Amino acid sequence: MGAVRIATWNVNSIRSRIERVIPWLERTEVDVLAIQETKTREDQFPFFRFEEIGYEVAHHGLNQWNGVAIASRVGLSDVQAGFAGAPLWGEGETPEARHLAATCGGLRINSVYVPNGRNLVDPHMDYKVEWLARLRDAALTWAAQGPTMIMGDWNIAPQDEDVWSMEFYADKSHVSPRERAAFRAVVEAGYADLVRPLHPGPKVYTYWDYQQLRFQKGRGMRIDFILATPDVAARVTGALIDREERKGKGASDHAPVVVDLADA
Repeated sequence: MGAVRIATWNVNSIRSRIERVIPWLERTEVDVLAIQETKTREDQFPFFRFEEIGYEVAHHGLNQWNGVAIASRVGLSDVQAGFAGAPLWGEGETPEARHLAATCGGLRINSVYVPNGRNLVDPHMDYKVEWLARLRDAALTWAAQGPTMIMGDWNIAPQDEDVWSMEFYADKSHVSPRERAAFRAVVEAGYADLVRPLHPGPKVYTYWDYQQLRFQKGRGMRIDFILATPDVAARVTGALIDREERKGKGASDHAPVVVDLADA
């Protein structure tokens, strides 16, 4: 396996953001991009735009909500949507498009869009915690199978410094003990955060709400993470949270998160 650049990005609608995503891929020379919140069905996904610049794409989208994808120019095989035991949600309990895996350049890439807990007493919080518990079980198995990366929008700020104000978030989701424990359990299944060692906080954020000039005021959250097994973590040579992509017209409310890996 050669040197490779891996990234994750919640694009908040791939069709709305395609004119930002494609130039960004060309400019940054990212080899594999895990995408979340595509907000589109399979038949609406702009596969050809990625293919035009040399990327294969796998996408899992069921409707106008959620949706995950993986774009790779170093191979894409063994695609799997969803993981064993993932809980269902909603009336009639149906699956949601929140996980997609593929093998790219010898790495098992998992793109995850963790449910938003909404608030501390919402049924969606129970769903979120259960979803993460089942992800942890799956992650334990994946870690034993070879070099694995799990990345995406986790909708959790694991440390106090990962939000602009703990006082503001004290009674809100994303920072509760239940959520943080669920995130920590995934890490403890055999993974390391690849970016924090190179970009420690405070005030290192990956998400800024569109409302109330949060980005301009520096009021963000760190909720997008790239986790990997130790054999992958040992290859890290650099990392970047690309804040520039949160600026300007048509920006997602999340910034891309990027890591560089040396030859295996």
